[in-house]
Amino acid sequence: MAEEREPRDDREGGRIHDPLVRTVARLPVKVRTKLQIAFVGTSLLLVAVGVLGQLVLGQSNDRVANLGALQVRAFQYGQLQAQALSIREVLGQNRGPDFDVVWPELAPPELRGKSSLAVDLIALDAARRLEARTYPDQLGFTPPPGDRELLQQIKGTAHDLWYVLKFELTPFYDAATIANEATIEEMLPIRAKAERLASDLYTDAARLANRTRDEVKALIARNASSFASSRTLFIGVAAGALVLALLLGFVLSWSLIRPIQRIDTRLARIASGDFSGHVEVDNRDELGALSANVNRMNDELRRLYTELEAASRHKSEFLANMSHELRTPLNAIIGFSQVLRDEMVGSVNAKQAEYLDDIISSGHHLLSLINDVLDLSKVEAGQVELDVHPFSLREALERGVVMVRERATEGGVRVALTADPDVDVVDGDERRIKQVIFNLLSNAVKFTPAGGDVEVSASQVNGEVQVSFADTGPGVAPEDRERIFEEFQQTATGGEQPEGTGLGLALSKRFVELHGGRIWLESEVGRGSTFTFALPKEPITT
Repeated sequence: MAEEREPRDDREGGRIHDPLVRTVARLPVKVRTKLQIAFVGTSLLLVAVGVLGQLVLGQSNDRVANLGALQVRAFQYGQLQAQALSIREVLGQNRGPDFDVVWPELAPPELRGKSSLAVDLIALDAARRLEARTYPDQLGFTPPPGDRELLQQIKGTAHDLWYVLKFELTPFYDAATIANEATIEEMLPIRAKAERLASDLYTDAARLANRTRDEVKALIARNASSFASSRTLFIGVAAGALVLALLLGFVLSWSLIRPIQRIDTRLARIASGDFSGHVEVDNRDELGALSANVNRMNDELRRLYTELEAASRHKSEFLANMSHELRTPLNAIIGFSQVLRDEMVGSVNAKQAEYLDDIISSGHHLLSLINDVLDLSKVEAGQVELDVHPFSLREALERGVVMVRERATEGGVRVALTADPDVDVVDGDERRIKQVIFNLLSNAVKFTPAGGDVEVSASQVNGEVQVSFADTGPGVAPEDRERIFEEFQQTATGGEQPEGTGLGLALSKRFVELHGGRIWLESEVGRGSTFTFALPKEPITT
């Protein structure tokens, strides 16, 4: 028959169907190495994200620095433009001798109301200052090559304007000639020349300033676009690194978790007695070696379990057969001994009568042992069928007390029975329950010293009928309280008692459990023991 395989359910850690997980699982490296690789890989991803972040921040800082420098240039060039505009407007408005009428706010206080010489002096000073402002030490920066030509033109035009105002126009101003119309007519071409120079000066300064402002706007737009691109790149790389880290963790974890789940499922089934399957994992690491060992253990346990089952079956069959074979001659021995003891075939003397009593007593003890062995073998072989019907539990308890009372009286032990009024008829196998009652009563009387008490009580608790047998004997040590319910097991005190077989409690436990009940022990060394069995109130089915 083909060997059964484990169900391939992911919930139970089945075979790995993910190709990537399966590939990692099949790597011929140790689990520690896989974990180290995962740790190093995740660390490298974090380092990559950090380096990229530094690059993005560095680029942003460079763009900000470039923009700042360009804005400084634009501001300085704007100042040149403003000065050139002022010169042009001042010269354009100077049409008469009374300057303060046209530009009263521009004339120095000492010149107001005197002549138009003030405006030309202001223009002269402004042209000189504008020319000086074109030098790098006045600008505060070194002009780039593209600006130097225009700056040179502005400087030259400002110098020419200053020369015209200084040496060609202002010599006409004196108290004698300023009001002369002929003189004014001679001044007009020179003033027109000065106005053209002022206009050219403004045009070049405006061109320089506007071009720089356009560069600022373009750089701001480029910076915004670069920032958006860098942000998108950084987010993409960070998200990719996160996905890779999660994927790496997922692949590695499932390459370890699934085999562990698989092995755990197989071990749980082995613990429950199922040796029919094998655990299958793809790993070629410690988990793969562990699964191979689990499979070997499973096969060895299956072999041993099969052998034990066969041995147990043979033992049960042997005990059953031997019990049947032994009871026939033993009944004959007991019967003929009883005939001799009753002097049905002739008289016997006192010594012979004593020997016959010993033979009859030993025969009954041996017959009881054989019956217990036969019952136990039938229970183990599953051949016991309960004869379930209603019977009076109270009467069964009273009859059990009557059966042990003579022995209890001889040993100086008091036996008392207390049963609740609602405990009477139960459903079960009357013969088996009576056997349980007799076994527990006999043990209680046997282990109770002279002057002690045995109390039997019956009550109904939580839908169960509970029967307790409390004695004042030596008690049972904690380490023996589970063992005494096994076959042929006795405590040290029990082994010292005559007629002890170690089967009574084992049979009682089997019979109670066949009824769907339970049995347990409460004991304190030196204070006595209480054996209790509980039967379900509802009828059972077999």
